[in-house]
Amino acid sequence: MKVLSILGALAMLRTAAGAAVQTDEDGMPKLDPVVEQDSTVYGQADAKNHVVFAKDMHGSFKIPLFLKNGLDPESKRAQRLERTRRMKSFAQIQPSQVQMAADVSTASLTNVKDYYYYGYIGIGSPPQKFSVVFDTGSSNIWVPGQECHSSACTEHRRFDQRSSATYHATEKKIQIQYGTGFIAGNIARETVQVAGSVVLQNQSFAATSTEDRTFELPRSQFDGLFGLGFTGGSEGGVRAPVDTMVQENLLKEPLFGVKLFKGTDKGNGEITFGSYDRSFGNKLSWIDVYGDFFWATTMEGIFYGDEPTNLLYGADKVNSANASGALTPADAARASRKALLDTGSSLLYGDPFTLAAMSNRIGANALSGEIPCSALSSLKSFHFILGGKRFSMKPKDYIYHDDATGICEVQWMPVNEYLWILGIPFLQSHYSVYNIKEHKMGLAPMS
Repeated sequence: MKVLSILGALAMLRTAAGAAVQTDEDGMPKLDPVVEQDSTVYGQADAKNHVVFAKDMHGSFKIPLFLKNGLDPESKRAQRLERTRRMKSFAQIQPSQVQMAADVSTASLTNVKDYYYYGYIGIGSPPQKFSVVFDTGSSNIWVPGQECHSSACTEHRRFDQRSSATYHATEKKIQIQYGTGFIAGNIARETVQVAGSVVLQNQSFAATSTEDRTFELPRSQFDGLFGLGFTGGSEGGVRAPVDTMVQENLLKEPLFGVKLFKGTDKGNGEITFGSYDRSFGNKLSWIDVYGDFFWATTMEGIFYGDEPTNLLYGADKVNSANASGALTPADAARASRKALLDTGSSLLYGDPFTLAAMSNRIGANALSGEIPCSALSSLKSFHFILGGKRFSMKPKDYIYHDDATGICEVQWMPVNEYLWILGIPFLQSHYSVYNIKEHKMGLAPMS
């Protein structure tokens, strides 16, 4: 089955740093799904006093998102050690051994869980409330089921089918492997309320029967997941909730906008379904979505400041071949990198060769990602070319400054993929709009 990793960390390399890399029959590094060593805490299990649902006009409503910060010194130290281990291990791999993603649907994604933004939904009649991660990198809804006796379930709210008058069982079952996280459950159809304003009738969702320790407290204080991807990316072949919203004509406009703030000084963030913040209207740059699975697009380059060098590994060959007519537009799109905008991932994830070039360019340690804090004032922006258009991240967006320890480090992590994940740091610096019907994404700088 397809392997997703939106809510789990990428499986660690089996060998220790400096040891010989073991590869499988395809020449790929072997991965071992061991549990992360961190002490991330995501907040209170019940934040009902914080929930204020707001409705603008018919078919347009907002969901407040609550940021839970797990960037404590110990978890950041573990993150630096893991970055170092991966970079040392990847350094022994030839570029030809890094997997070129043929399609977004087969890609392995990752989340180290330094940040989470979550909101609330109701399932059943009367509605039972659950806190969920709204995730553009997946397409299913799942929450713990009453029959699940795993610690990860009993520590959270569980859906009780006996208390709902609109529950419809099916014969379908679901299993999802999230790198280090695993859930299994039964697919059913239910009434799902989002923000208390929109009602999805007979919406498919999964009530879990098993969840592994990744989803236990205090690591995961959200109850479940609300996927915002397309039906093509759903497990079990069920209709994705965003497609239900559009096909049932529940939205004023067939889109949603995501605003994520850093910290809590401006509020945590919000998702607006059926409309978007018009103050960003003239600033939005629209790009096409690649594929019918998640919110991904093509990625043609990464540039630093006003320098002409494209740091994206292999992009010069793809772009030069395309310019000479050696590649058709369709071939160029498939050959180029793909980048997924992912509200469920806490960092930027990309191939180690590009990330090493980025770290070296700004004077950061290519292994640990650390950089002297005194250098921050002289750094310039990185510019990402997505769908042929340029989007920038300022140093304050791609460098994390830990005031408690005085350590500064990059906000990216290597993976053995050519699929890039543009997670929370990128989305905190850009207001994003997702047009479900036209398969387009709009991005505008937050500041």
